[in-house]
This record gives sequence, C-alpha cells and structure tokens, in this order.
Amino acid sequence: PPIPASRPPPLAMPIDPKSNTQGSAKAKDVRRSNILAAKGVADAVRTSLGPRGMDKMVKMANGEVLITNDGATILSKMRVEHPAAKMLVELSKSQDINAGDGTTGVVVVCGALLNACLGLLNVGLHPTVISEAFETSMLEALTVLKAMSTPVDLADRPALLRAASTSLNSKVVSQYSSLL
Repeated sequence: PPIPASRPPPLAMPIDPKSNTQGSAKAKDVRRSNILAAKGVADAVRTSLGPRGMDKMVKMANGEVLITNDGATILSKMRVEHPAAKMLVELSKSQDINAGDGTTGVVVVCGALLNACLGLLNVGLHPTVISEAFETSMLEALTVLKAMSTPVDLADRPALLRAASTSLNSKVVSQYSSLL
C-alpha cells in the first residue's frame, strides 16, 4: 500500500564518519544499553507465553520459591533496576489494568520490536526514521484492522455471550466461562 501523500516516505540518513563524535558514540551506547535491558526482560518471560509456556522458578528475597508460567506474576516478582527495563514491567501492569489480559504478550511484542530496532540501528538508520516508520506501520495496521472488523449489535445477546466466552478462554477462569 502506498504511503499517505501527507507524509514523505522515510529515508535512511547517510552516515557521516566525521560526525561520530564522542557524544554521538555515547548516545549510541546508551540507546543500545536501553534496548538490551528491555529485551532482557522480554526474553525472561517469552518462553512462558501461550498454552505450552514453560514454568519459571522465581526465588524471592525472603527465600521463598515460586513456580509459575504467568508472565505478569514473573514480572511483578522481578527486581528490575534499569529504567528502560522498568518501563516494560510498567507496560505489563498497564495492560493488566486496562485489558485484564495480554500482559506477557505486550512485553514479548515490545521486545521483538526493540530487537528489530537494534538491527535497523546497526545498519545505520537514524532513530527518527525508525520511529516514523513505526508510526506509518501503526496507521496501516489500524486501517487493516478496521477493514477486517465486524460490527457488533449490542442487542444480539447470543453474539455478545460468544464474544465474552471467547475472551474468557485465555484466563484462569476459562473453566467457569459458561457460568460467568
């Protein structure tokens, strides 16, 4: 699909070897450190995702051991110091508050996007270009989602019950979804 006429297509900014000052190198190191820290958090919960997710054994400060494959629980028990990594923990909490599900998924997707960013940065793309490309991609994804969505009639009780039952299937309460 074409890029909207209101926005020029993103282009790779040329790299000027003379402009690689000490400040620029420090900014690159900080950016890379932030991405790697956040990716570390995402990688810690990635293997616990889904119905075949593996359990994690978490040893807490008081010596208690917890075994779980719930990403939100794993993230809440981690002692995260790095500010960028803390943002992923907060992202998971926000997802839990707003949607009640998908806490591990948003962290894993964010980690995958950051990994893609790292690759793009390594080939010399400017961070602004990457950011603009993500925004363009988001707008296109919203267009596709809107086109494939199905309107829901709030008076159609059986359709609403099917939707509610489907959304409850991924939760711990799935065995009681027919009662809820």
